[in-house]
Amino acid sequence: MQRIVFYFGAALFIGRLFDYFVFPYYNSAMRIDKFLKVSRILKRRSVANDACGIGRVSVFGKPVKPAYRLKVGDEVEIVFGNRTLKFRVLALNEKAGKEEAASLYEIIE
Repeated sequence: MQRIVFYFGAALFIGRLFDYFVFPYYNSAMRIDKFLKVSRILKRRSVANDACGIGRVSVFGKPVKPAYRLKVGDEVEIVFGNRTLKFRVLALNEKAGKEEAASLYEIIE
């Protein structure tokens, strides 16, 4: 019984170490549909999801699905009818405010 308690305690300790040291670097990516909503490029996440689903969103020229893990430095292109918007991701933030939203990306074309 003491071994089981020891193993359980060690597992909790290792889990906390993982959360503290590894998780911030492991979580350095965000779903593209969520990024488009948080950065206020598209108004709703469902609209971003639909746009990715029909192939209007591409990263480095390849169409992506809504679950694509976007990273800092990725170049994204969105087709709006006859216009296209191309931008580079500068930062990822799960909860960016209105003032902070424009600083998450820079428009290329």
